[in-house]
Amino acid sequence: DENDPEKAINAYNTLKDWNMQMLLGTVTSKPCIAVVAETAADNLFQLTPSGSAVESISGGNAFRVCYSDPDQGRASAQYIGEHKLATKIAIIYDSSSEYSDGIRESFVAEAPNQGLEVVASEAFTSDNNTDFSVQLDKAKESGADLVFLPIYYQEASVILKQANDKDFHPQFFGCDGMDGILSVDGFDKSLAEGLMLLTPFSVDEESSQDFVTAYRDAYGIDPLQFAADAYDGVYAIKAAAEKAEITPDMSASDICDKVKVAMTEITLDGVTGSTTWTADGEPTKAPQVMKITVTDGVGSYVSAQ
Repeated sequence: DENDPEKAINAYNTLKDWNMQMLLGTVTSKPCIAVVAETAADNLFQLTPSGSAVESISGGNAFRVCYSDPDQGRASAQYIGEHKLATKIAIIYDSSSEYSDGIRESFVAEAPNQGLEVVASEAFTSDNNTDFSVQLDKAKESGADLVFLPIYYQEASVILKQANDKDFHPQFFGCDGMDGILSVDGFDKSLAEGLMLLTPFSVDEESSQDFVTAYRDAYGIDPLQFAADAYDGVYAIKAAAEKAEITPDMSASDICDKVKVAMTEITLDGVTGSTTWTADGEPTKAPQVMKITVTDGVGSYVSAQ
């Protein structure tokens, strides 16, 4: 997945030529929106680990493992409000990303219900994601005591560095795309001290240690939530396939008809939590908020519940 819809369609057609019967994919939302139109037309079962845009699972044949963008934005606002982390919120987001803009939109809609005032909302794009001086200055001038970052960890690491250079130290709060910030080459991990993120997975959770250890042994790096979502996706397909009692000789369409029903009847106790699915393909699981702590240059995730 290169976040390229055209390449994703080509890959889908190749896999179909190889007699694919079910699809675990895609990773990101843009290609998923393109591919789900194909799987719906073919009535082929699709489970995306991390395609979080609402449109990523349009069609009755598609499900997802991760939270949707609206769910992440809404849950983040609710957590911040319920735990009284702040009252004045600045948002820095990627307007060229369905993921980032989708989370921002639902956060802004929920904020007033939680007594939160969005005092600044500053955008960047994938073509302009290295200098955040303007966005940070506006956030600081607005009096924000929390900066919401519904973005991926690469840009977030730059924002934390530049905020520190400006002596701007609000509470920073992100979503599952923030997972991975401690792995950025050259990043001063101490700058992530106290950073909070809404995520269904942490490498430091006791329940995920078998998976984390095996992943480290195989690849020499820590798994991110993308890997955890995909890992649970495989086991979700296995559980649904067993529940539906499908057989290898069945057509992809017949398999889809059975598995999409079975998905609503299983419960998966995975590394991203205990998950059930609704008929519209959305997962139901308890949101988790983690806080990063850094000791002697080593960062770790601790539950902020």
